[in-house]
Amino acid sequence: MTTLAFNKRANYDYKISDKYEAGLVLRGFEVKAVKSGQISLKGSFVTVHGTELYLTNAHISLWKQAGEIKNYDPTGPRKLLLRRREIKHLIGLRRIEGLTLVPIRVYTKKRLLKLEFGVGKGKKEYDKRKTIAKKEAARRIDRALKNY
Repeated sequence: MTTLAFNKRANYDYKISDKYEAGLVLRGFEVKAVKSGQISLKGSFVTVHGTELYLTNAHISLWKQAGEIKNYDPTGPRKLLLRRREIKHLIGLRRIEGLTLVPIRVYTKKRLLKLEFGVGKGKKEYDKRKTIAKKEAARRIDRALKNY
């Protein structure tokens, strides 16, 4: 299992409660681009259209060897593959105020590309400051213990 892209802001901006794994529907040249590391999850999110989930605003650059492809949208929506009962459960969770489906990472599982996303609730500014303070305290403790 190789991680190809990671959303660093996911755990900083959201409190993630549940995590899900979904397959990605991509065209051949997009798969090649993702496997060569040309994907960014910065600012991306998962949207619901009817009874389907889509990864929106994830930037997949055009693969260099693909040549010229007309009407290619690098940030276009890409369908996610999940079981029907999981989709219904997630649609129910989305109806609850303040919950968002946040992409966490893209990775390979055997020969397939998978997206890990979580159900998150947005953090307030004071929660973010508290997270930063905890990390800094842990760093200071590690540095102090390193000297002994």
